[in-house]
Amino acid sequence: MQFARRVGVYGLLRDSGRVLVVRDGAEGEFPGVWRLPGGAVGHAEDPERAVVREVAEQAGLTVAVTRLLAVVADVATFAEDKAALHTDRLLFELSTPHGARPESAGPGGGSRGVGAGLVDQVCWLSLAEVAQLPLTPFTAEALGLPVTPLPPAAHRSWDLFPPQHPDRRLRFGAYGLVTDPAGRILLTQIAEGYPGAGLWHLPGGGTDHGEQPATGLLREVVEEGGQVGRVVELLGVNNLHNPAALGPEGRPLDWHGVRVIYRVLVDVPTDAVVTESAGGSTARAGWFTRDEAADLPLSDIAAVAIGQSGR
Repeated sequence: MQFARRVGVYGLLRDSGRVLVVRDGAEGEFPGVWRLPGGAVGHAEDPERAVVREVAEQAGLTVAVTRLLAVVADVATFAEDKAALHTDRLLFELSTPHGARPESAGPGGGSRGVGAGLVDQVCWLSLAEVAQLPLTPFTAEALGLPVTPLPPAAHRSWDLFPPQHPDRRLRFGAYGLVTDPAGRILLTQIAEGYPGAGLWHLPGGGTDHGEQPATGLLREVVEEGGQVGRVVELLGVNNLHNPAALGPEGRPLDWHGVRVIYRVLVDVPTDAVVTESAGGSTARAGWFTRDEAADLPLSDIAAVAIGQSGR
């Protein structure tokens, strides 16, 4: 069985009770099925920039990201090829700059948009009109409409998905700004032999094949800190590109990490203990006040998240 992963970004753009939707063409992910505009994140590409690019290519509109609304994962199987594709889908709320009304949408002129086989129609429709169309499950859920599973035949052929570059790595991870009722922050120290060794990091890590991001994060909080938490808020997404990352593989790799950040609350905190198997990426864990955490050598994502903790 072949396994592959990718990250997809999609935009929710509304105007006067209408929503922007596109229909996949012959080379789209779901030929003949309607969805929100968007597509796969390119290697090293920031997800927010990717969704702006995709909407420009597919609908000819200039948009800005307002916030990250949701992150979900799904798996498509290809029985004839004995393959499975895991896609982490990020949904962004979009707006038009300076409050301008998007009066029309049409081909963006980009090589990957309308007319290139990926998308063959772009429309502004009311929710009632959208509800009458065949929709991807992700789109239906995002719009609060009934979810109807698509038949396997609705998915494009496996051979249309590009193979992974041997010297590139895409890693999707879920991380938590984990706090207790006293406001202390749970941090984990990166072990020797891993990028960023010695830095204090947010609990979390890469999700498993078929695993939902929030579920994977709560698993990591148990493994890396010995805590049982609950997700209370989606804070945003962090992008990392290291073209020469050196890790357990023993050779430099062109590393691209897409990392979503959640706020997690531990209602009944205990002593922070690393419970995962020996040889993992976490050396130790601890609870810190915000002032104490600010004095630690922090990873980039931890520094960003702790800056948000005063909200």
